[in-house]
Amino acid sequence: MAGGGSHKGDGPKKARIEIIPLIDVIFFLLATFVLFTLSLNKSNGLSVQLPKVENSGPRDPSNSVTISITDNNEIGWDKDTISLEEFVTRIHDYAIRVGPENARIFINGDENANYSSARYVIDQIKRTQIQKIMIETRIVPDAERQN
Repeated sequence: MAGGGSHKGDGPKKARIEIIPLIDVIFFLLATFVLFTLSLNKSNGLSVQLPKVENSGPRDPSNSVTISITDNNEIGWDKDTISLEEFVTRIHDYAIRVGPENARIFINGDENANYSSARYVIDQIKRTQIQKIMIETRIVPDAERQN
């Protein structure tokens, strides 16, 4: 037959890319990424080595501020490193703006920070009448727990 048409056994076959399995893989990767990022415990503070605990509860970061205390005894307000005087000013402004009954403070202290720094921070927070103070920790994995 002249004029073209399909070749049944003559010549090489044309390669085809199947798109359906590729879409399935992409959706699987997307779903895995979304679930993984939702399971992360996001901290608004400076990067510190949190103390370990064996149990902890979930936290709600709404209407909250994270106060970080580094191992060098620097104080952070969310992601910013600040001076002691600026910390006192910010904590009072925050208590006035949100109201002491609605304010929530997360203390994100390094496990090697001095206790006196944490005590100073808590004392300044208490002076503003804020009652909801939570200490950030990290949960010890089952493999690291000692019986």
